[in-house]
Amino acid sequence: MNHVIRAIRTDEWPAVKRLRLEALRDPLAPLAFLETYEDALAKSDFYWQERTSTAAEGAFQRQQFIAERPDGAWDGSVTVLVEEAGSEDFLGHVVESEQGHLVGVFVRPEQRGTGVAAALFEAAVDWCRKRGLDRVRLFVHEDNARAEAFYRKAGFVATGVTGPVPGGSGHREREMVLRWPSDPA
Repeated sequence: MNHVIRAIRTDEWPAVKRLRLEALRDPLAPLAFLETYEDALAKSDFYWQERTSTAAEGAFQRQQFIAERPDGAWDGSVTVLVEEAGSEDFLGHVVESEQGHLVGVFVRPEQRGTGVAAALFEAAVDWCRKRGLDRVRLFVHEDNARAEAFYRKAGFVATGVTGPVPGGSGHREREMVLRWPSDPA
């Protein structure tokens, strides 16, 4: 892998939009994303500018990482959302401690299995640790066995918490977490 893994920059909103639209056209998109290609395509440039600026380098509550090839093309992305202790998550559960929540995981099909996803996850988890978060979590669709296997390999474990996939499909998503030992005091 010869990619640079880095946070996005505010002025890169057109590239953020392009990569997201490509991700939503992937055959696995219905298992991985809660948004459709058509819905994302209909959003204004202002929406994409705002989405990018709130997750760009230096942002405190959200950070989007990309895998950039030497020619400048992007081959993957992951975003970390910071969830505050005491807030309510999308399942209606109270968040017990400050944590990172990984969303928007995408790697171009031709780059899967090359280490790009692992490098993106390493950057996202490292950001969470440096930010002082207690743990990192994500949700995986019950039918997305390939993604779940990757998350397990990356150190995530199932918590037993599940929730319905929004939209009333009857499918469920499973919570997985990565914890790290606290620094000795």
